[in-house]
Amino acid sequence: MRRKIVNIILILVLLLGVGIMLYPSFSDWWNQQHQTRAIAGYVEASKDLSAEKKQEMLEEARAYNKTLVGKTINFNLTDEEMKEYESILDVTGTGIMGYVSIPKIKVSLPIYHGVDEATLQIAIGHVAGTSLPVGGPSTHCVISGHTGLPSAKLFTDIDQLEIGDRFMLEVLDQTLTYQVDQITVVLPDELENLEIKEGKDYCTLVTCTPYGINTHRLLVRGRRVANAADASKNRKLSADSALPDEPEIQFNWYMAGAVAGLCLIVVGLIVRGRRKRRRKH
Repeated sequence: MRRKIVNIILILVLLLGVGIMLYPSFSDWWNQQHQTRAIAGYVEASKDLSAEKKQEMLEEARAYNKTLVGKTINFNLTDEEMKEYESILDVTGTGIMGYVSIPKIKVSLPIYHGVDEATLQIAIGHVAGTSLPVGGPSTHCVISGHTGLPSAKLFTDIDQLEIGDRFMLEVLDQTLTYQVDQITVVLPDELENLEIKEGKDYCTLVTCTPYGINTHRLLVRGRRVANAADASKNRKLSADSALPDEPEIQFNWYMAGAVAGLCLIVVGLIVRGRRKRRRKH
């Protein structure tokens, strides 16, 4: 009886260990599924809007951006200002204003209004107080995402981006392409590189750095450039071309080896226990 209890405990420990090791990969896959569905919902909702409604929403966002020109960044919006901000470009009623695609690191992520923690655990957020992602002269859109979450990849790999790499913002029927022209590391209160520059059309991706310490911010800034001529790169809002590839769980040989090792140890202990019992009988 005692031996059976020991075997059960060993099996439970094995299952717990396997669960802990598989959690990051499974959780990231699950969140990618959520992100894909969120983007698909946004694409479909956008398709259902009339051309007139889309134009109206874009003009409203451009008018909002004009109110920011010449001002310092204000992250502390009043309740009234926040309500106005959250109503603009909210196509689906869920807070998604579009999505970003970064081909080099193979991610497509929905962009939500604001950067509250609930949003940043599953997606990326537009920083309220900065230009909305509709482009145009004297705009600087800032979007933020976490790095190093065990449950989601998000902006973990944007440190791989280099000068000249491109990323795209997809908003309504617009594709806005930005080419990385500046990469900086700053303290959280150093905001100069996020300010609007007269006549410039910028978008900056922001995440915490160094990994696990998070005392600074990595800023990857892109300047607006012409869209790629290739239709597969110049994405439009259609079910066939706008959605990211179906996410897959990335196979990890180290994790597989550790799981296999644990299994062998537990099986070996169980077999050894049975042999001892047979000898006694």
